This record gives sequence, structure tokens and C-alpha cells, in this order.
Amino acid sequence: MLDVNEYFDGKVKSIAFQTTTLPATVGVISAGEYEFGTSEKETMTVVSGELTVLLPGQNTWQTYGAGESFNVAAQASFKARTDNDTAYLCTYG
Repeated sequence: MLDVNEYFDGKVKSIAFQTTTLPATVGVISAGEYEFGTSEKETMTVVSGELTVLLPGQNTWQTYGAGESFNVAAQASFKARTDNDTAYLCTYG
């Protein structure tokens, strides 16, 4: 069963599913700046576009392009911004 989620007035949409090993979401982030919270460890991979993020404990924004990944610890928050629609795959755990 697929669960569809919307955040930030529909500017971020994701579809949750189970991979062979981990729960995951695939989605699109529209142009803008957002702050996301985590309940468990996340590995986010940019599929298309570019995402600039400010990770917990960091002072410098880092940009990730298609095929690049970053990790966020559980019970943390991070900021993300993009100038164009950006697709991602996020695995949990």
C-alpha cells in the first residue's frame, strides 16, 4: 500500500513505500526553503535537480545534485532550499 503525504501547503509531496530492506519515500520538493524534522535516521538521495541543505550542527549550506546523498540523525531537523523542483529518495533507519 502506498501512502501519499503533502507538506508546506502542497509544495512538498511524497509517496511512502517499503523497499526490500528499509522503509522509504520518493517525492518532489518545489522551489522554496523548508525545515524538516526527523523521527529516525534518514538518508536522502537527490534523484533530479539540486538541493541545498543546512545539516544539524553545521554552519555552512551544502549543495547536493542528482545521485548525491546526505544523512540526518534521528530526532534532528535540517533546512533545505531549492530554486527548481527537485526529486528525492529518502530511506529510513
